[in-house]
Amino acid sequence: MAKKRQFRQADYEATEKTQITLGEALPEEHLARFIVSVVALLDLSQIYGRYGNRGGMPYAPEVMLSVLLYGYATGTFSSRKLEKATYESIPFRYIAGNMHPDHDTINHFRKENLETLKGLFVQVLMLAYVLGYVKLGNISIDGSKIHADASKSKAVSYGRILSMEQRLRQEIDELFALAEKAESEQPDDFDIDDEVGRRTKKLANLAQAKAVIEAMAAQRHAEEQADYERKMAVRQEKEAQTGKKSRGGTPQPPEPGPRDKEQYNFTDPESRIMKNGNNHGFEQAYNAQAAVEHESRLIVGNTLSNHPNDKQEGVPTVKAIPAQLGTPDAAVMDAGYFGPKTIQTFETMGIEPYIATGRDGHHVDLLTLMAGEPEAPPEDADHKVKMRYKLLTEAGKAIYKLRKSTVEPVFGTIKEIMGFRQFSLRGLTAAAGEWNLVCLAYNLKRLHLLHAA
Repeated sequence: MAKKRQFRQADYEATEKTQITLGEALPEEHLARFIVSVVALLDLSQIYGRYGNRGGMPYAPEVMLSVLLYGYATGTFSSRKLEKATYESIPFRYIAGNMHPDHDTINHFRKENLETLKGLFVQVLMLAYVLGYVKLGNISIDGSKIHADASKSKAVSYGRILSMEQRLRQEIDELFALAEKAESEQPDDFDIDDEVGRRTKKLANLAQAKAVIEAMAAQRHAEEQADYERKMAVRQEKEAQTGKKSRGGTPQPPEPGPRDKEQYNFTDPESRIMKNGNNHGFEQAYNAQAAVEHESRLIVGNTLSNHPNDKQEGVPTVKAIPAQLGTPDAAVMDAGYFGPKTIQTFETMGIEPYIATGRDGHHVDLLTLMAGEPEAPPEDADHKVKMRYKLLTEAGKAIYKLRKSTVEPVFGTIKEIMGFRQFSLRGLTAAAGEWNLVCLAYNLKRLHLLHAA
């Protein structure tokens, strides 16, 4: 008969009595220790300045900030989960100094200091610069749609608003007509004033949504009109130079006014319905942008908008790079950023733009790979022709291919490893502050790896 296999059993009663120190459980090179050490080097005078001399003893800003940063770096964004982690997680317990700030305190600290965190983002970058981890050279810019703290079911389209307004006004007229009848002719347990008030309130909410959509449409029309006038001016100038009529159809002026499918969300009015590039579905979202330095893979600039595409995001994102770091030599972007205005602005700033003129192919044929550099286009060639040539040069191909190994992995880390896929705060300003917090947490996570290398 085979001998029965013996197993090591856990003695839970003895385990409960085991005493260990946090120092034993937390390695010296742990991210929690690193974040605490970096936060200790930062100037937090602006945060300290928000506290008065009266009231109970608050938690030190270093503690609160470190809890937030470690939470965002490791995928814990909820203030309730952060509070719970200070009891159950060794790293959080270490960071919180064995204290347990409640979720309201954590959430209040986050909301109150979103603007100040922008300055801390710069401080961390400058610390990385002083330590030699980052030197601004070439950058890549990319964006990603991140879900807003809002539901599509709470959105309404402009066309739907118009039909709902008509129906509600008709119902209110019917209720007033019913109110003029004798009480015996009115339904039992039916409060006409309450029903009229409810519909009037809905009309007021719809009017607010309608006004926002109309303002958005006016802004869009102004941008489209400016683009149309620019195209017509280029066309007319070219025809005057060549004496020939331009090929192709004449650009049509944009139509003013809202479109029936343009939407407003009642939960977060500043968020927008955007196409998700991964599953090709639509979601209530914001457009998060990041400029990533090629060598260090650190985020050197970040912005957030509610624009559904990236066409006007390149310039604000590069302008978000701290002036103390200097000016990038070159910036790489995909076709979503392409536009004469973006190219001209980058060149004026002394930054060489490398922007795709069309969608990147998944497979490049052998003849294209073996082909040498094409002939340079004439001086009077348009922006697209010149950019296409620049990307086909050896230098252009070398720098553009780095986009997929620089900025794209950063968004992969933020979404897949850090787990940030939805904002916790509502409104463009608050969400932008939270995106900056995410980028700051990512940079600390990246610096931790660079420091350990």
